[in-house]
Amino acid sequence: MERTIYNASVTERNRGRPRAFDRDRAVLEAARLFWRRGYSGTSTRTLTAALGLSTSSLYAAFGSKAGLFEEAVRTYAERYREIYQQAVGEKDIQTVIERVLTDSVHEFTQPSDTHPGCLISSAVMTDSTSTLDTSAYIAELHSSNEQALLVRIERAIQDGELAAGTNAAVLTGLIQSIWHGLSVRSSVDTAREDLLATAQLAHQLICQQLTSPTP
Repeated sequence: MERTIYNASVTERNRGRPRAFDRDRAVLEAARLFWRRGYSGTSTRTLTAALGLSTSSLYAAFGSKAGLFEEAVRTYAERYREIYQQAVGEKDIQTVIERVLTDSVHEFTQPSDTHPGCLISSAVMTDSTSTLDTSAYIAELHSSNEQALLVRIERAIQDGELAAGTNAAVLTGLIQSIWHGLSVRSSVDTAREDLLATAQLAHQLICQQLTSPTP
């Protein structure tokens, strides 16, 4: 009998214990709310309820609602910078272009249990905090990615990978336009397979048009 009472009390204590804090999961859940409602439309109460945290615990982990918002934006936006940085490091320009487009499609279409959705088309883009202007931050990110790609294309022209008359700025603009189109289509739930097929066709057509002919 005593053993039964002891086990029951242990069970009750276990039930009452808060679940372990998972920072990545908390940022993901917060991002989902921010993406859908924007910063100003997401209350601290809504966040604490969704994350299973008290207000004091949220502030202890992230400093403030604004701190959580900024971490969510940077966490998911910086993935696009990583895609470009890895792509431009490839040895040949064809692979660079392919990776920019296809790796981005894979990022756009991450499963919902591990990704909050497309940041670029979210409510966050019209909202900001006193320390993070979201639109300006994303604009800087796009500019940085475009510049990295432009420099890599210019090098490919100098190295003879692309025809000497290739306009690096125009080619960069074309790739960026395709990138943005893929992003928009992903936001309306276009299937990953369809987006990849579009990206691969665009890659093939660009390379056929611009790659120097073999002597």
